Amino acid sequence: MPDNREHDVRALLAFYQEAGVDALLGESPVDRLAENPQQEAAGGNAAVARSPGLRNQPSGSFAGRAGGAIAPLSPEAAVAAAREAAKAATSLEELREMLRHFEGCALRATATQLVFADGNPQARVMFVGEAPGREEDIQGLPFVGRSGQLLDRMMAAIGLDRKSAYIANIVPWRPPGNRTPTPQESAICLPFILRQIELADAELLVCLGGPSAQTLLNIKDGIIKNRGRWFRYQAGAREMRALATFHPAYLLRQPLQKRLAWRDFLAIKKALAAAQSAAGTTH
Repeated sequence: MPDNREHDVRALLAFYQEAGVDALLGESPVDRLAENPQQEAAGGNAAVARSPGLRNQPSGSFAGRAGGAIAPLSPEAAVAAAREAAKAATSLEELREMLRHFEGCALRATATQLVFADGNPQARVMFVGEAPGREEDIQGLPFVGRSGQLLDRMMAAIGLDRKSAYIANIVPWRPPGNRTPTPQESAICLPFILRQIELADAELLVCLGGPSAQTLLNIKDGIIKNRGRWFRYQAGAREMRALATFHPAYLLRQPLQKRLAWRDFLAIKKALAAAQSAAGTTH
């Protein structure tokens, strides 16, 4: 009978990763908050100190990091580091690389890979959701699961596709088990999506779902009250129009609300046509 122990171990590690486990406990205690935690070896387990923030190399897989002890940044320090890193990016490609090496958000330790964006960054409309799901985490692209397929159909209904739209999320790493990102995780990732919106060339910003609208538009009311409303959004030195609408995942659970989402997408189509007509008049 073949030895299946390695297969079982890998399956167990995959289960732990899916559940959000990102560290193992050894025989000896490790002070993870110490400024300079010492490397220890006890019972074959080593505690390896790593510096958070930006690094020259991205972290490895969960299995490769399981014995590592990370001295985490405080939430305030992580937000400050994110702001500094995002501000330094002069292009979307630089921003993507900044995120690849940023270790201030613990979600990167449990996610399979970074989910940065999809579509055309020169498009006239940019869609922003909350966080990637399982399929997005596997493929490294936003909105490719069931909700993404619905978004594709909604865009196609108004003449858009992934070549004429730019798509991203506030949080670029999948939270374990598809849970909702914590306010702390969203705050740490916020400087990066703000810079991403600024560096993209969209005329319209579409916030998909309540968390996206509340975070980017600085509003407190839920999506029911705010969907279909236009807002002014300041993207660096330029101002753009922003619309809040339902997240496709919500529409899959509440299909009767698709009629309201359809109104919102018709408003997007009308706004794009009006902007194009105005641009043609001025030339």
